[in-house]
Amino acid sequence: MAKAFELPDLGEGIEAGDIVKVLVSVGDSIAMDQPVIELETDKALVEVPSSLAGKVLTVDVKEGDRVPAGTQLITIEEDSDSPSDRPTPEQDNLPETPAGQDEPFSDVETASPVAENLPSPLITPSSEPTVPVPAAPSVRRFARELGVDLRQVSGTGANGRITREDVKAHVQSTMGEPTRSNVPATTASLPEFTKWGNVERQPLRQIRRKIAENLSLSWSTVPHVTQFDQADVTELESFRQGHKAEAEMRGGKLTPTVLLIKAVVTALKTFPKFNSSLDAIANELILKSYFNIGIAVDTDRGLLVPVIRNADKKDIFELASELSQLAEKTREGKATLEELQGGTFTITNLGSISGTGFSPIVNYPEVAILGVAKSRQEPVVFDGRIEPRLIMPICISYDHRVIDGADGARFTRQLVQSLEDPEKMLLGG
Repeated sequence: MAKAFELPDLGEGIEAGDIVKVLVSVGDSIAMDQPVIELETDKALVEVPSSLAGKVLTVDVKEGDRVPAGTQLITIEEDSDSPSDRPTPEQDNLPETPAGQDEPFSDVETASPVAENLPSPLITPSSEPTVPVPAAPSVRRFARELGVDLRQVSGTGANGRITREDVKAHVQSTMGEPTRSNVPATTASLPEFTKWGNVERQPLRQIRRKIAENLSLSWSTVPHVTQFDQADVTELESFRQGHKAEAEMRGGKLTPTVLLIKAVVTALKTFPKFNSSLDAIANELILKSYFNIGIAVDTDRGLLVPVIRNADKKDIFELASELSQLAEKTREGKATLEELQGGTFTITNLGSISGTGFSPIVNYPEVAILGVAKSRQEPVVFDGRIEPRLIMPICISYDHRVIDGADGARFTRQLVQSLEDPEKMLLGG
């Protein structure tokens, strides 16, 4: 019997993707769980496996197509013993991610992480009970945060499936005014650049479109303040060099980021507001008792933020090993989507490139982010004499709705003190 295989829901926050490669052809015999397409989503490059086994009768998509969940990909003459309603396994591929470099205090990669979250509510949530509707989990979450009853929304997707644009259109019609886009509209039309010479137009990849959307959302939602300071990391770099060999014996690389993670966790324990999220609907601050540290990573596809979970429960060698393995997994495209979610605080390090400071954008719904610029040898008065010391610029951006300037300065000072006294910071860790 011929059956259609449709693009399944790929997980929270993923609504659609661009087909990079079609992996099957008409006439092919495919097995259960055999990949049929490579799909670039706003978070990862994933292979989509078939939940059916049999002979491919039609291929209904092509490379370059943008397809939402529910789109028919292929039709299959199903094998008689193939279960037709088998759940699709979780997708777990990620794009390539370069490993951290071993330059002193300069091993992480980019400035502004991808946020996965959505705007504040625009209308009051309905009190009526929920009923099943055809919509992806991310669309349900979007509607929930806007207070939209999906039963009142007309779906324009495949088989009446409700998309995020349908929810936005519903809000617009309900409120009688335009729905705010996450990406600001251009205020004026662009000039005709070809008047001055040749140009090339390049379509934005999906992950770049998502980065633009999320950064615009974070910038327009969070009132940012950036606190700047410097840390004398001469002793910390000496400590790192002295323990690199042991870390390598344990299967990891003792990069500066590992030590930054430890310093951040110490500061987060002292100032728990920095490890929180603001629930603007309930007017509550959500204080998290776990410490999941996101590391902003630059890739050729765009920006990703893999997460080190429960960083407070791991010593530097465990962190070094886990960070190395996570980099290897992302480089090979084997990290799971789960490893990109659940962060409570983000670190972004531009030290391997250049710069004396920058203003990182908060990875909403987190409330703070640490930026690190390039460490340099500078003449410093130390113990009554001038000598060269390794100075690391740090920049903390935070949500001013949650964190006052005085607390921002105290957090920064705590972080500096930890970095300048590694033995004390790592005592017992």
